[in-house]
Amino acid sequence: MDLLTLLCLLLFVVKTHAGSHSLLVFATFIIGDTPFPEFSAVVMLDDVQLGYYDSNVRVFILRGLKSEPEDVTLQEDASVVFGHVNRGMKYRASHLKQRFNHTGGVHVQQRITGCELLDDDQPGPMAIKDAFNGQSGDQLSFINDQHSFWSQWQWPAMWDKLQFGQVKWLYENLYHPICLRTLRTNLKKQKNRVMRKVQPRVRLLQKNLSDSGGVKVTCLATGFYPRHINLTLLRDGQPVSDDQITGGELLPNGDETYQMRKSLEVSAEELQNHLFTCTAEHLSLDNKLSISQANEHSSSPVPLVSSALVLGLLGLSGATAALIVWRRRQTS
Repeated sequence: MDLLTLLCLLLFVVKTHAGSHSLLVFATFIIGDTPFPEFSAVVMLDDVQLGYYDSNVRVFILRGLKSEPEDVTLQEDASVVFGHVNRGMKYRASHLKQRFNHTGGVHVQQRITGCELLDDDQPGPMAIKDAFNGQSGDQLSFINDQHSFWSQWQWPAMWDKLQFGQVKWLYENLYHPICLRTLRTNLKKQKNRVMRKVQPRVRLLQKNLSDSGGVKVTCLATGFYPRHINLTLLRDGQPVSDDQITGGELLPNGDETYQMRKSLEVSAEELQNHLFTCTAEHLSLDNKLSISQANEHSSSPVPLVSSALVLGLLGLSGATAALIVWRRRQTS
């Protein structure tokens, strides 16, 4: 794998869609005294980390990958590329620090880049996005099928008109096809991890609120992969409006799965007079999964039935043993 193959990873950012796959790089440059490396970068295939680089080690470190001959070239080229990116972001960050009249303290420039394959194996839009001290700045976007190139500069532009045309040509003829080829190659190598499907465990929870006297109704889905999920809390079959809902953030679990919860505070009277339902749509499910208050209550007899079955089996075993002992005595 040559330098251009890795360089393309540093020039795009995409917003992934359900069923799509992405190859992303998250780069950070820090000005100021911190315990962290001045520059660091993480390469991600969907939710799987492929590698890491920082300015202290200056070596691209593969994560969770089986070592193969081409990985040596990958590590060497990546180390060179990230070294160039480090110097470029350092120059940009220093310029922005002066532009905003920052004299001291800690300042951070961030960059997210990548490319995407849609669920029909067609290339999605590509772009680059920078931020400085948490404020969004330079943005670029490239759409291959329309041969369009769009840019937005919040800060002074990095290129003149001639350089901009050269960059557009590079996007269309080099960076885009190389990035897609790299994504497809790594997607094939890691398909057992990134293309697996794990069904969500969905529950409808209730919690009494002592301060208000009301009840918090929570729709919880956890343990699912991939990360895209459509979780809905309904009242009498109608979705609860978003302005009444709290939560909804996607959070990682420690086992490479995800969780999401949405909550609604209601009065005890409202809880009694309305039926609340939690529904989930996910790639691992053939149909929409629906859990209601009735489902939650109906699940409680299951342990009782299981206990009765166990007691019945124990009683049958005891009766069988007694019969065997009685027959032995009769024989004697």
